[in-house]
Amino acid sequence: MTDKHDVVAELEKVSARVEALAKRQAASSLPLAELVEAGIGEAEAMLRVMLRAEHKPYASDAELLDLWKTLVKGAPHWNTIRDNCRELIYYRNCLAAEREDALPAQPERMVMHTLRHIVLYLRSHVEQQDSQGDHV
Repeated sequence: MTDKHDVVAELEKVSARVEALAKRQAASSLPLAELVEAGIGEAEAMLRVMLRAEHKPYASDAELLDLWKTLVKGAPHWNTIRDNCRELIYYRNCLAAEREDALPAQPERMVMHTLRHIVLYLRSHVEQQDSQGDHV
């Protein structure tokens, strides 16, 4: 999957799932823990798309930050999404520690904002690659 159009198509599928998650959240107000876990799952899916595109091997059970660490090796521009990945894990950890008070004022909205930022950065990165396939 090194063709730019294939990678964009895969990212568009994930983006559609992110938007469906946002609609589901708006319609039924998912519990925050469920939203965070779903968001982490979508972020992991996005990073897996990029890892396959860059031919970087990763463990099938790798979690979000491990996927990011694999992606960033040799390509420091991926540091751009580091804090987004860490933010999602922070939300999970706050909920696990029963520290909802440490979350931002509108955590549901921030989860969706964070996912959309990751989608936007990844898609923009792929679309800007030259036709010779550098990095994708």
